Amino acid sequence: MRSIRVATALAGALWLGGCATVTRGTSEVMQITSAPSGAQASTSTGFNCTTPCTLTVNRKEEFVVKFDDAGYQPQEIAVKTQIASAGVAGFAGNVVAGGVVGMVADAATGATLEHVPNPVHADLVPIAATPSSAKPWRRPLAKAAPAAENASE
Repeated sequence: MRSIRVATALAGALWLGGCATVTRGTSEVMQITSAPSGAQASTSTGFNCTTPCTLTVNRKEEFVVKFDDAGYQPQEIAVKTQIASAGVAGFAGNVVAGGVVGMVADAATGATLEHVPNPVHADLVPIAATPSSAKPWRRPLAKAAPAAENASE
């Protein structure tokens, strides 16, 4: 009798849980890289690291990664979410196993989403040498010769 209750509880949990939530989870690992490596990366969500690095984020969370390195121009890359093909398959699996409750769970947790771009990569651009404030030397212009007087006078 006890095994029937356990089996019923497990079947109910599977029926009520979202398929994408179960198979994909509610978080995603993001890779942060740069060329050259060793740049400081910081996100609008408060995460800081030295490239290359990884972070785990909520699938529903959109953010911006800022790259800074001495001698290079700072760069920002927006990370957005989109519906993943694997997320669609898991969401569709709710028709068979999870029903409406599973669909709502997947939509609410963001389990059907993925981050783009992943990996987040920045090709850092060197800061150009600043031109000197001194003006370059130029040869003075030759003065125009005075107009010749009319010899017929």
